[in-house]
Amino acid sequence: MFVALVLIGPILGAAAFLLPRRGMRLALLPAGAAAHLALTLAALPAPAPAPGALLGLDPAGTLVLVLTDGLFLACSVYALGYLRERPDRDDRVFVACMLGFLGAASLAALARHLGLLWVAVESATLLGAPLVHFGRRPASVEATWKYLMVCGAGASLALLGTFFLAYAGLGNPGGGGLGLDALIHSAPGLSRTWLRLAYAFLLVGYGTKMGLAPLHTWKPDAYGEAPGVAGTLLAGVLTSTAFLALLRVRQVCVAAGPGAGSGTPLVVLGLASMAVAGVFIVGQRDLKRLLAYSSVENMGVLAVGLGLGGAGVFAACLHMVFAAVAEGAMFLCAGNIQRVYGSKHLDEVRGAWRLLPWSGGMLTAGFFAVTGSPPFAPFVSEFTLLSAALRAGRPWVAGLLLAFSMLAFLGLGRAVLAAVLDSPPAGMRRVHEGAWTTLPPLALLAVAAGLGLWMPPALRGLAQGGAALLAGRP
Repeated sequence: MFVALVLIGPILGAAAFLLPRRGMRLALLPAGAAAHLALTLAALPAPAPAPGALLGLDPAGTLVLVLTDGLFLACSVYALGYLRERPDRDDRVFVACMLGFLGAASLAALARHLGLLWVAVESATLLGAPLVHFGRRPASVEATWKYLMVCGAGASLALLGTFFLAYAGLGNPGGGGLGLDALIHSAPGLSRTWLRLAYAFLLVGYGTKMGLAPLHTWKPDAYGEAPGVAGTLLAGVLTSTAFLALLRVRQVCVAAGPGAGSGTPLVVLGLASMAVAGVFIVGQRDLKRLLAYSSVENMGVLAVGLGLGGAGVFAACLHMVFAAVAEGAMFLCAGNIQRVYGSKHLDEVRGAWRLLPWSGGMLTAGFFAVTGSPPFAPFVSEFTLLSAALRAGRPWVAGLLLAFSMLAFLGLGRAVLAAVLDSPPAGMRRVHEGAWTTLPPLALLAVAAGLGLWMPPALRGLAQGGAALLAGRP
């Protein structure tokens, strides 16, 4: 079953690349999403991973896998409408890379070997590059190269960290491997020097994938030039796989005992990310780059929760899901607005509510959702994180979280509300919004609102299970 989850995306992607007819290629996207979701549901509830297994599902991996399926299903439906409006573009590579991306993200969620996890995260990164480049403008080429170069540097550092982690266990009998279960079991005997060095390199490497400041420099360009569907996958899925990788590293460090790897660097990077994002949001005039900095801010929230431990990890697992859903809706709406206005600059995007009432209204709702306003789900996870910081005896962390969140709220609100409520440019009239590009962001917003009002016990249980993994409990 797990092997099928990993392979179905690349197999369908290869088929999409070979199929001659455009309609058949497009049909593979929702078909692949539905088949993958059916396989995931059939695999749940998954038994505890067998010791030493390369593939398996624990609560944290299950959260990432289910999130990947949900976002990919929304993106596959949206892509039907988006690609039909782009008949001049060859979608062969785009569709194939989307399906391959699904397989790579699934492998990351299932991987029980840190070397295999690195391969999965890097595969997803590489498959995202053609999605960023789809616009084929000079700015798209520049953004793609920046994405590949910065993320490639992060990949190199993460690979070195992975090697250092293997080297840390060479002194143990049978050590030197990268199996997650074996590493956790032998963690107290790992070399502290090499483990701390591995932690530093892995934190920087995977932190680059998440887009933590000051490692975030690829995000504004890549998200700014990528189509909305690609922005959703990068902001919601790629960053979640990188967060999962850091959680795996923290599992080993926590199991090794005090002095192996502190959560303080994560807290500092997280707060720095929120601060940098807030400053750049305030002066940003590009709609998609605005959303990129919002993603940086939300990655900061995840890092702070992971660094705090305990209830903070529970909050971070919830926020990973909630923020991804809200950001996905905003990226898709921003794509709709950009196509109508022919621009994403906020000096030209005005009166969106009058010209595109559905997308304009959903962009406004998405702003409240992504900034953690009630009744949307991110409010629950951010409030839980604030409580965790106070219970951990770090009121200064809670205070900074509140201050930086308020800065992001004010900056986003000023930009989004002006784009939606100002008078539209002269000569522009209301346009018809297709169902294919309207229903997916609407569904994501409905999920974000519904989870804010009622959290399914299964979701709560998975987030609690993710926190228990970091605490060293099964």
